[in-house]
Amino acid sequence: MNAAMPNFAAYLPEDLADAVLIGRVWRPSPVNGPSVVAVRNGEVFDITRAAPTTADLFDRPDAVEIARHAPGERIGTVQELLEPAPNGPRLLAPCDVQAIKACGVTFAVSLLERVIEEQAGGDASRALEVRETINKLIGADLSKIKPGSESAAKLKAELERRGAWSQYMEVGIGPDAEVFSKSQPMSSVGFGADVGLYPTSQWNNPEPEIVLAVNARGEIVGATLGNDVNLRDIEGRSALLLGKAKDNNGSCAIGPFVRLFDERFTLDTVRGASLSLRIEGADDGFVLEGVSHMSEISRDPADLVKQTCGAHHQYPDGFVLFLGTMFSPIKDRDTKGGGFTHHLGDVVTISTPTLGALVNTVRLSTEIEPWTFGVRALYRNLGERGVLGAGPN
Repeated sequence: MNAAMPNFAAYLPEDLADAVLIGRVWRPSPVNGPSVVAVRNGEVFDITRAAPTTADLFDRPDAVEIARHAPGERIGTVQELLEPAPNGPRLLAPCDVQAIKACGVTFAVSLLERVIEEQAGGDASRALEVRETINKLIGADLSKIKPGSESAAKLKAELERRGAWSQYMEVGIGPDAEVFSKSQPMSSVGFGADVGLYPTSQWNNPEPEIVLAVNARGEIVGATLGNDVNLRDIEGRSALLLGKAKDNNGSCAIGPFVRLFDERFTLDTVRGASLSLRIEGADDGFVLEGVSHMSEISRDPADLVKQTCGAHHQYPDGFVLFLGTMFSPIKDRDTKGGGFTHHLGDVVTISTPTLGALVNTVRLSTEIEPWTFGVRALYRNLGERGVLGAGPN
């Protein structure tokens, strides 16, 4: 990581001694592959023989006990992984073969920004004008409208009458949430890695989010942090370009660890979390900070999980689910009224006290490390190490 590293404790849960943390670490020779790890008293233990993948672990009803007590090889301290030596062990995203899903337009502020992108046709120079027009036209506090409710239906009818209805309004306050595939299994990057922008994008931003870990039974077992890197100009040109805007090399960052739910950390903790974002420019000294509150989400996290999986759709390897963001940065950076867009070299820090911090540096998706280690490579590596099927059943 290129940014100067402050005290490593700033990147970990404030109650580290009580947190049940699961992660993945790339181990160099002779392992030459990823290992599932547990953090215990600031030290990191390889528990791959008890759980070859995090998906396997999350399916276990005794996952917390395995994380706390399963035999494992000590591979170093958390600080050593947060400040990795060249060619040494390094943190990976804490998910592996799970599907990577994401929810969009789950906060009123981000709903308005998606409408603005659409109306501006992806042209950042028109954003301020469109924002003012939309705010005057809607004239309602969307955060107070329950999606799918009678009042939402009445607002839809009125906005349709005015010619102001949008596909983003439909998923923002309509009965059905937007749930899309953010990225491919094994493609996410972790703490300290570079995140990638598609080279042609000129209007883009980070999307700080809480990410739920969900097992094959549809049970929410824990949470972590994520950056759903967003290309506003490409999606703004057409919602049908969502795949191009969202799924590129390094466009999905997750980490640093999944914190498993236990008696101290629950879904209610997630519901009450506040998420901080800090962007530091490497070339212009630009700093942008903001805080979003999960209490302002328009759809409950449990409902978003139910809309993702159930009788209508199963995930036999489990999935991770980005819950959406309310943070669409509009602070001018390069031109008056032009709002925010990334510069290469930006350092993005997403944090909340119960989960720690996810830190990444912005590059081009064509210039960062290519993604070459996929699901087949994972299982070949685990097979060569003799750990497949080694865990408890």
